[in-house]
Amino acid sequence: MIQINQPQLSAGTLPTKIENPSTAPAAQIYSPGTAEFRYWAAAASLERASAFWSPLLPGVKWQVGKVLPVDLYHGEDFNAYYDRVGLRFFQGQAGSRTVYSCESPDIVCHEQGHAILDAIKPQLWDAASIEIGAFHESFGDMSAILCALQVPSMRHDVLAETSYSLYSNSSLSRLAEQLSWAIRQGHPTLVEPDCLRNAVNAFFYRDPNTLPSNAPATSLSSEPHSFSRVFTSAFFDGLARMFQTMPAQDEPNLLQVSTDMGKILIAGIRAAAVVSTFYSQVAVKMIASASSLFPGPYADALKSSFIKHGIISAASSQSIHQQFAMGITAMAAPMNESHDLPKMMIPVQEYGLGSDSIMVHSAVEPKQFNITGAALDVGPLQPVSEELQAKAFLEDLIRRGKLKAANQSEVNYAVKSITGSAPKVHYHHTHELVAEGDTMVLKRMRIDCGLKHM
Repeated sequence: MIQINQPQLSAGTLPTKIENPSTAPAAQIYSPGTAEFRYWAAAASLERASAFWSPLLPGVKWQVGKVLPVDLYHGEDFNAYYDRVGLRFFQGQAGSRTVYSCESPDIVCHEQGHAILDAIKPQLWDAASIEIGAFHESFGDMSAILCALQVPSMRHDVLAETSYSLYSNSSLSRLAEQLSWAIRQGHPTLVEPDCLRNAVNAFFYRDPNTLPSNAPATSLSSEPHSFSRVFTSAFFDGLARMFQTMPAQDEPNLLQVSTDMGKILIAGIRAAAVVSTFYSQVAVKMIASASSLFPGPYADALKSSFIKHGIISAASSQSIHQQFAMGITAMAAPMNESHDLPKMMIPVQEYGLGSDSIMVHSAVEPKQFNITGAALDVGPLQPVSEELQAKAFLEDLIRRGKLKAANQSEVNYAVKSITGSAPKVHYHHTHELVAEGDTMVLKRMRIDCGLKHM
C-alpha cells in the first residue's frame, strides 16, 4: 500500500467526477477492504489516468461532455463498462467474498481508456468490425499498463521482478488479478490462471473472422477481449524493446519510455485509417510516428515487435521502408477526424431480425498504403470484402448474445435461443437495432467488459 496526496479529479483537461457515492469520505488513511479505501483507490486511479493522458491530448474533450461521470456501485456483477454516459463499475459475490471492480487500478484505467479512445477516435464507436472492437479493449489494457508505470513503486518492483527484461510475466503484465480470481471461481477456463489477461503471451495475429466467437482463455477467439491480446502483447513487447534502447535500464528511463510510448500510440491511432484491418494500420502509423517524433531506434524496436506478433507481415518490411523514404511526416499525419463513418446496407434476411437489410457503419476509410497482418504460411493476409466483414461482425454479436433486436417478437428461433441465454439485464447487450425512418441501423450501446458472460 502506498500513500499519496488527495486526488484532484477536477484538475486537468480530462476531469472526472465520482457521482456514486455522491459524497466523498474524509481524505485520510483507510484500511483496505473498506468503502472509504475503495473510494480513494478509485479516485487515485482516475486522477492518474487523466494526469497521464491530458498532456498528450491538448484540446481533447470527453464525448460525454466536459466531465466524465463515474459510478462506483452500478449493480451486482463481475463487470465494468463505458457507455458514452460515464464509467460504470460493479461488485460481485465469489463465495463469501465481495469483489469490487472499482477497487482495481487496472480496471479503472482500462475503462477510462475506452473514454480516452472515444474522445480521440470517435469513428471507432459504431464501426462494424471485429478487429476495431478488439482494439478498443486493447487500448484499455495499454492505458492500464502505461498508467501503472507512473507509480514509482511499480517501476521499482517490475524492474526487480523481471531482472530488467520488461517483456516477462510480471505484476505489470498481469492485469486485474483480483477480478480474475472472482470470475475463475465459477468459470475457471474463462480467464488466465493468475489474471484477467496477460500482456505477455504467444498469440499470433489471425483474421478474426476465421476464429470461433468464444474460446477458453488458452485459445484465441473473435471475442473482443480475447482478440485484443494480440495487439496488447505486440505493444508490450515494443515497449520493452524501446526500453532496451535506452542508455540505462533504470526507473527514470522506464518512466520516459512510458511517456514516449503514449505519444507514439496516440499519434499512430490518430493517423490510422479506420478499416477492418485496423491493427496493421495503427502499427505502421506508430512506426512512422516513432520515426517522426523520436529519430533513433524506437521505430525499429516497434517494427520488430509488430512483425514478431503478426500485426504486420514480414513481407511488408520493405514496403514500409520505401514509404519512409517518401516522407515520414506525411505518413504520420492525422486522418480526417470526422465523427461518422460511411454507412452501408447489408442483407440480413437469414437472421430474422425483422428487416431484410440493415444499415451499418462501415470501416472503409481510404488507406495510405496497403499493409495487412501476416498470413499463417507466407506473406500478408488477403483482405475480404467490407460486406463480409460487417456480416461477420453482426453474426459474432448474435452468437455471443450481444445484440438487442428492435422487436424481440420478430426475431427468429435461432436468434431468440442465443439472445435468450444472455443475462436478463440490459447492460450485457453492446449493440442494438434502431429504426431511423424505414431503415434499421446497427448502433453501439456500450463497451461492456463483463467477461463472466462472454
